[in-house]
Amino acid sequence: MKRRDFIALLGAAVACPAAALAQNSGRVYRIYWLSTQSQPDPFLDGFREGLRARGYLEGKNVVLDLHYAIGNPQALREVASELRRGKVDLAVSSGPATRAMTAVEEVPVLFALSGDPVELGLVKSLGQPGGNFTGSTFLSLELAGKRVELLKEVLPKLRKLAVFSNANHPGEQSEWRATREAAYKLGIEPIYIPFSGASELDNALGKVAETDADALLVFPDVLTMVHRAKIADFAIAHRLPSMFGWSEYCDAGGLLSYGANQRAAYSWLATYADRILRGEKPANLPVLQPSKFELVLNLRTAERLGIDLDESSILFRANRVIE
Repeated sequence: MKRRDFIALLGAAVACPAAALAQNSGRVYRIYWLSTQSQPDPFLDGFREGLRARGYLEGKNVVLDLHYAIGNPQALREVASELRRGKVDLAVSSGPATRAMTAVEEVPVLFALSGDPVELGLVKSLGQPGGNFTGSTFLSLELAGKRVELLKEVLPKLRKLAVFSNANHPGEQSEWRATREAAYKLGIEPIYIPFSGASELDNALGKVAETDADALLVFPDVLTMVHRAKIADFAIAHRLPSMFGWSEYCDAGGLLSYGANQRAAYSWLATYADRILRGEKPANLPVLQPSKFELVLNLRTAERLGIDLDESSILFRANRVIE
């Protein structure tokens, strides 16, 4: 979806009064929410905020049926059969929980992914999904290169960069390729350290410690998001300036993040929920891609690492500074 189309969609949603967006038929809609996030779910908060802005009030005209499958593969496998048993108007999946939805054909499904929905087989293309799935993706290869550039700006002497990545993340290889190309252009040697699943996380961090890298770049996905505090603490303990994809990583102690605002993206996802509940087909709703990105800096972490940013323009360009 082109940026101008995405902006037009958001503008149309803002222009419509909330009371006009929710149907006045007296019907109560049921939305099935599936997430592998821990409770409370910060993404759910954004989605609820978006629903309220469009006139949907829990307990009045909408019910959110919340399901969390944290480290429980069996629970994820049971999702398709559960959706077939109950009356559901719309399903919403967050992060890797979307994989469990791929067998669902009877219900419209909204997703929010950090990866590539085409590679995952959810949609035929971003512009024409073609099935019962649509939603938003945070994957942007131009961001991969920009994150390397921002790290280089903070660390002019950066020569070795450890790249920490969940190999099971759809679109991961494309992101690694874009990161590698950006690093080479800046005279940086990227050191690729993939892992598969939470069970390999600690071992992979140990490999990072052995690289003698000057900094750490972590690809954003739900698994690294769940373990963001552990990764940020590791980076600080090993004196590694760190770059992440979303601001929540910086809140947990990461040095820098550059990417879409997650809460805002989930809030705007409610625009599609409203349109689907009104009768539009997911097949005709292009997958959303955020057009606004935020740079977040954790000044406390910079001080702990001995990084002086007083004369750096990045301090003044940051959308948010954690002090």
